[in-house]
Formats: sequence, structure tokens, C-alpha cells
Amino acid sequence: MNRASAAFVKSLMSIGPSILPFADAGSAELPMPRLLRLSLFQATVGMAAALLIGTLNRVMIVELGVPSWLVALMLSLPLLVAPFRALIGFRSDTHRSVLGWRRVPYIWIGTLLQFGGLAIMPFSLLILSGDTTGPIIIGQAAAALAFLLVGAGLHTVQTVGLALATDLAPAHTRPKVVALLCAMLLVGMGVSALAFGALLADFNPIRLIQVVQGAAVVTILLNCTALWKQEARGSLPPAQETDFGDAWKRFATTGRARRRLFATALGTAGFSMQDILLEPYGGRVLHLPVGATTALTSMLALGSGVGLAIAARWLTRGADAHRVAGIGAVVGIVAFFAVIFAAPAESSTLFSVGVTLIGLGGGLFAHGTLTASMETAQPEDRGLALGAWGAAQATAAGLAIAASGLINDAGAMLAASGALGEALVGPATGYAIVYVVEIILLFATVVAIGPLVRFTTPEAAAAADLDLVPSSSFNPGVMR
Repeated sequence: MNRASAAFVKSLMSIGPSILPFADAGSAELPMPRLLRLSLFQATVGMAAALLIGTLNRVMIVELGVPSWLVALMLSLPLLVAPFRALIGFRSDTHRSVLGWRRVPYIWIGTLLQFGGLAIMPFSLLILSGDTTGPIIIGQAAAALAFLLVGAGLHTVQTVGLALATDLAPAHTRPKVVALLCAMLLVGMGVSALAFGALLADFNPIRLIQVVQGAAVVTILLNCTALWKQEARGSLPPAQETDFGDAWKRFATTGRARRRLFATALGTAGFSMQDILLEPYGGRVLHLPVGATTALTSMLALGSGVGLAIAARWLTRGADAHRVAGIGAVVGIVAFFAVIFAAPAESSTLFSVGVTLIGLGGGLFAHGTLTASMETAQPEDRGLALGAWGAAQATAAGLAIAASGLINDAGAMLAASGALGEALVGPATGYAIVYVVEIILLFATVVAIGPLVRFTTPEAAAAADLDLVPSSSFNPGVMR
């Protein structure tokens, strides 16, 4: 091969990593085909989230005529499982399977929970809607059980799956592995939302049963494919205490874990309160058509994908994970200011920019906090650390979404009554109050993250707890 041919081949091989930000996430220990197969568990989590929050939310209210308060109650049930993610992760750290596995049994149990919940869900929803001769309490109980099973399953699968990915990936590729896993979650949500929408376009009860139970079958197939030959048998953890309380005390007092979890919860709440408000805000305040407001989901996903790619690039080049999360919070502050000022400016362009920046900031923040949790966790505490991160994130998101509706309604009532002054009488006031609360939460997040930037490695973090490392002796990394 002459020099020209060699140069051409070399440039051709560099196209993939340069255009696709996660193309070089693979390594000798975790090759790309194996990593892509492992990431399928995130696709099933995204599919379940899209089904619950998007498709079934609309189907239950519109087609089945279920009261909206009951729908909100059912959709909030998976939140009850979120605080137990730390316990689930801890159990996967210390579990000793007869077959020599730690993580696989828990992912399998989570898969079965998802499958079982989705299998009974369509029948329970039909009974819940009143389409039965029996007592409706049976439908209510069955629907509650179905949502709880799916919630427990997806929280278990995601927590232990992330811990398994951390076990398998070498330290230098973890930022890109995290980005790939988060991107697969977005792909699972987007693709499944389009598929559910197309399959249920001509709604009837039989089609609902087929679609939801089909999702159950796809879940178990993809998760089994993801698990195949991932965790080596015999990779048992070292002997340690099996008491969760002792393990939590050790984890919580090392590496400023409490502050990191507090910052994660604050930032997640700051980015999540807008989840159910952006589309109504665009329609009622900016008078955007239905197609334009629907496109907001794509803008958020695009911004999140770009944020994940940028975070992966920065972290791979030595940036501090907490600093990346802090930058994400700052981007979120700018984004919400843009969304607020889009109303008086009557600018749909400014609104679109703000929505995209919300996704960008959220992607940077999620990647930064998740990577920080991975970096600061000891090998024997990875499941516990990632479970704690997931618990803080999921619980904060659920509570923030619930609070946003109450704040918006209360603000709108005060504005309509004239209690806030004539200048604030209008449909935008309630939404603006929620966005201001999000800005305040993100400012608080930046303040909470600040002291964490100096200490990223477990050694530095442990020394920081003992006040052994001066602030000038640790280089937080430079973003290039």
C-alpha cells in the first residue's frame, strides 16, 4: 500500500469516531459489539418510560375515560420504588449466587418484574375504565400492581445494569460508556414512542392488549440478549459486611457523597419541573400549533444528545465530572431565562432555543453526576453508589413534576385574581413562576457542586474528608 492509499484509509477510519461521538467507547475489555448489546437494557427502560408517561397517559384519559387524578396517581406509583435503588444496588454488590454471578440475577429479576407488569397491564386498564361487569376495585388494584411491577422492574434493571457496565468498562472509557448508555435510553424512548403511536393510531381494546403485551415480550428478549455472556461466573465480591446500614454509613461519609447526592437531586428537580409544562406553555402562551409543540420533544432529545456527546468528549480529555455537571446547570439557567422572555417577546425562535438548551444542560448535568458517582465509588460499593444516584434522581424528578403542576395552578389562580398586579394578569404567569423556581434550584445546584470540583478521585476525596489535601494541590482538569 502506497502512502496516498495509507493516508486515505487512515482518514476513512477516523470518520466514525469524529462524526459519531460514541464510536470509540469500546475497549479491549469491553468491545463495541458487546457494549452495544449490553446497552439494550437501557432501551427497554426507555421503552417502559415512554409507554407509561406518554402513550398510556393519553390512552387512559382520552380513549378509556379514566379520571385524570386517578391516572396521575397510577403514574406516580413507580416513584415509590425509586428510594430503594440504593438498597438494590447494595444487594447486587454483595450477592453471592450459586452460579457465581452478582449482577445477572438482579437484572433477571427486574426483567421478570417488567414482563409481569406489562403482561397484566392492558387487562387491568380495561377493567379500570369500567368496561366490565365486575367491581371496579379489581381493576384499580390490578392496575396499581401492574404499575408497581413495571416501576420496580425498570428501577432494578437500570441500577444493576449501570453497575455491571461500570464493572466491565475500564476507567478511561467510562465517560463515553456513560454517554452511550444515556443515548440508548433516549433512543429507546424515541423509537418506542413512535412505534406505540403508529400501532395505536386506530385504537381498540384488542390492539391495546397486543401492543402492551408485545412490549413485554420485546423487553424480555432484549434484556436476555443484553445479559448474554456479560458477567463472568465466579466474579464474587470480597467478604464484607452484609448490613446495609453499615455500608450506607461508610459510603455516605466518603468522598462527600451526601453533598453530591443533594446536588444531583437539586439539579434534577430544576431540569424536571418543565416536563409537563413546555407543550402547554407553547400552545397557550405562544399560540404554537400542535405540530410545533410536539416537535419540542425532538428539540429536547437533540439537545440532550449533544450534551451527552460534549460531556463524553470533555471527560475523556480530563475534565472534572462535577465541573461538567455545574456547567450543565448554568446552561439550564440561561435556557429557562430564554423560555421566560420568549413570552413577552412573542418569539417562537427564542422559545425553541431555550428548549434545546434545556436538553443540552440536562445532558451535561446527568452525564457529569453519573460519571462522578462512578469515579468516586469503590469497587465494592459501585452498585450502592449508582443506586443512590438513581434514587436521588428519580425521586427528585417525580416530586418536581408533581410540584410543578400545583405551583402552576396556584400561580395562575393568583394572577387571574389580580393578587400579583395587573401586569401579571395573563396565562404566562403560572408557567413563569415555575420556571423561576427552576432557575433558583439550578443556582442552588451550582452552589452545592462548587466544593465538589476540587476532589474527584476516591483518594483525593478521602483525603479531603480528613482535610489532608489543600485546594491548590489538585488539578480539576482542563476542558479542551
